[in-house]
Formats: sequence, C-alpha cells, structure tokens
Amino acid sequence: MCRWLAYSGSPINLETLLYEPEHSLIHQSLHARLGAETVNGDGFGVGYYDDVEVPPAVFKDTKPAWGDRNLRELARHVRSPLFMAHVRASSGTAVQQTNCHPFRHGNWLWMHNGAISQFGRLKRDLVLAVEPELFPAIEGSTDSEVMFFLALTFGLREDPPGAVERMVGFVEETGRAHGVERPVQMTVATSDGERLWAFRYSTERRSRSLFHSTTTQCLRDLHPEVFMRAELSGDARVLVSEPLRDLPGLWIEAPESTFTVISHGLFEMHPFHPKPG
Repeated sequence: MCRWLAYSGSPINLETLLYEPEHSLIHQSLHARLGAETVNGDGFGVGYYDDVEVPPAVFKDTKPAWGDRNLRELARHVRSPLFMAHVRASSGTAVQQTNCHPFRHGNWLWMHNGAISQFGRLKRDLVLAVEPELFPAIEGSTDSEVMFFLALTFGLREDPPGAVERMVGFVEETGRAHGVERPVQMTVATSDGERLWAFRYSTERRSRSLFHSTTTQCLRDLHPEVFMRAELSGDARVLVSEPLRDLPGLWIEAPESTFTVISHGLFEMHPFHPKPG
C-alpha cells in the first residue's frame, strides 16, 4: 500500500523526519518493513503549514521519493510546525500527480494508507454521494481522494471524527449493497492546520500499522544520546505508518479501531465506530 508520517510541534526542517532517521520515510519508500509492499515508488507528496490563515503548501511528484533531488532540497530548507508526507504504492489507479497524497481542499490536508476493496464496483455510488459543490474539486481517480471528499461532505470541517465515522459507515453500507464484505482498510491522517487527527480502522479489524511517538521528555529521558539536543518542543508528536528508529520505548502502536487528536499539547485517543452515512 503506502507509508506516511505526520508531525505536530515546534517548527522543524522537514529533513529531520524525512531523511535523517535510520528508517526514515525516504528509506521506507524503498525498504518498508511493515507494509503490504516493500517498495513504495509510485510517487510521493508533502504538505506543510506555515500560516493557518492561508492554505497549506503541497509538493508532489510521480517519481520515486528516494531519488528526487528537488524533494531533498525542499526538505532541507522548509521549516514547519505541522506537516504530512506520503510515499505511494498504487493499489491499481494511475501513477499521476493528481493521485499522489496528501490531498488538499482549502485549509485541509488528507492522506491515506489502505484501500476500498473492489473500488471500481463501488465508485459510481460513492462519487455520486459527494456534495455537488465539492464534486468539481476532485482531480484524481483514487479511492483515497473520494474518501476525503465524502468526509468533507459528511461534515469534516465541523466534526472531523464524526465525519470520518459517517464516511466509513457509508462506504461499508455501499460495499454490502454490492456484495463486498470487507470494503474498508485504512489509516488516515487529516489536519486543518491547527489540529491533527489520525484514524486506524478496517472492516475486518486487521488494520494497517500505525504508531505514535511518546512525549518529548520521555524521549530525552529514555534516549538522551539521540534526543537531548533535538529541536523538538515539549508537545511535539510524530505519527507514522512504521517506526523511524529502532529504539525501545520510542513508539506506541495505536490500538485497532481508534482515532487520535493532537493540538497544542493535547494528545487524546478515542474509540472509532463507523456510523450510518
């Protein structure tokens, strides 16, 4: 499938997480350990905020992340307090820029690892449920982008957890109507620039991996040789598809069927229950 990470905290260079760790996201684009595929070379994308009053910047390309010099240059110079990055392994849709994550609409970013099972059979019903005013903004052909615009349709801007629960519930209802027993497999990250949410869920209750870092102080206490001089604020958190470093106590796996919200020192985890769309 794919690999992704999301960061919230004091501004840091994107390079700090994209390239520097021993199992960085760029390393995972070629040598993923926990994904459905080892290689995630069907494009990449980064989305980052520097001012919540304006939409986030997004940089994408269809080339493999491990060999893109422009991404390396950008990551070295851009600093952000909240950013997302994604390396893609296509589940069947075309390798093109509009299919690369993260997807953006207004101030919102969205990225996904997983798939809607037999998406081709469900696509017409799912796409026609998107709010008419939002429909023209769909640029690509992925199930991930359709999930994003369904979540927007179901109220992502007002109630992100509820909107994602309704989106998943609608996809599952549509799947059952077409004889697809296990339609949803997902870890999703989304943000409005102020808060960051992450969701881990699948219909079969065997979701793709998702981890979050422990507190900054805990990192420094456990591994001062790595983190004592790191420029991370006390409220910094990293969400990842798979760990970036092999250090005991650094990563905690998100439980099955949960969502996480991070905002200005707040870190909460709650149960995730799909609802009728």
